[in-house]
Amino acid sequence: MSQIAKPFIKWAGGKTQLLSEIRRKYPERIEKYCEPFVGGGAVLFDILSTFNPKEVLINDINAELINTYHQIKTNSEPLISQLSELQQQYKELPEEDRKSLFFAKRERYNSLKINGGNEVENLEKAALFIFINKTCFNGLYRVNSKGLFNVPFNNAKNPLICDEENLRACSSVLQKVKMTTGDYSLCNNFIDQDTFVYIDPPYRPLNQTSAFTSYSENDFSDVQQIELGKFIDGISAKKATVVASNSDPKNVDTNDNFFDDLYSHFKIERVYASRAINSKGSKRGKISELLVANY
Repeated sequence: MSQIAKPFIKWAGGKTQLLSEIRRKYPERIEKYCEPFVGGGAVLFDILSTFNPKEVLINDINAELINTYHQIKTNSEPLISQLSELQQQYKELPEEDRKSLFFAKRERYNSLKINGGNEVENLEKAALFIFINKTCFNGLYRVNSKGLFNVPFNNAKNPLICDEENLRACSSVLQKVKMTTGDYSLCNNFIDQDTFVYIDPPYRPLNQTSAFTSYSENDFSDVQQIELGKFIDGISAKKATVVASNSDPKNVDTNDNFFDDLYSHFKIERVYASRAINSKGSKRGKISELLVANY
């Protein structure tokens, strides 16, 4: 039996642990699927493996993330080769030298990210994207206002930098998937009454430090959350089947009805998840998150 594809990176807000809750929202059949904020792709890979839809569109504002998906789809073997070399290089170094390697590769990645590149450089950039994800602090992707990746080294003892079997499984299921980079509204023309849409935007911060997990140069403010709500209204009017997730403001303020008001005409369910990415282990407990469905 071939391996089932799963996310190839760790991602802030990744949905692996909430999959069982999200699965309960799946339609009986999914022949057309769209994910406007694909992120780590836990739901994407689950749907590709379970339903084998005929048409799929994924999008994300993070161009480097989509480049990595694209390279896995079109250049999986050269990518695996580069990652295998990086893994060997990392493991052969003494512990005290691994940090220097990390910062050298992070600097190279940022240079490629800022200066753009050809197909050869885009392949290298994808390999570095996965490498720094596996070796940085908590697998976090965060950039500063200049767009430079700035997460520190993790000092992981034995990270799986090159997961060959999973990368090949991901490449196999991604062959039919169309990919775009930019605002979620790019997906509008693809979505129709036959489409199942899962929407996992940047979460509304529960507090100021929550913004630490920002993974693009673009903030996602309350104004943009409201705009997204209008987008969901628009695709709902097309009869698309929609599930959206977000943070639950009531974790910190029981009187905060932001999403309860915004999505009052939809079904809102509270589900529980562990906060996996937090610098303080004591703050990684169970909190409620929202699942919003238009059916």
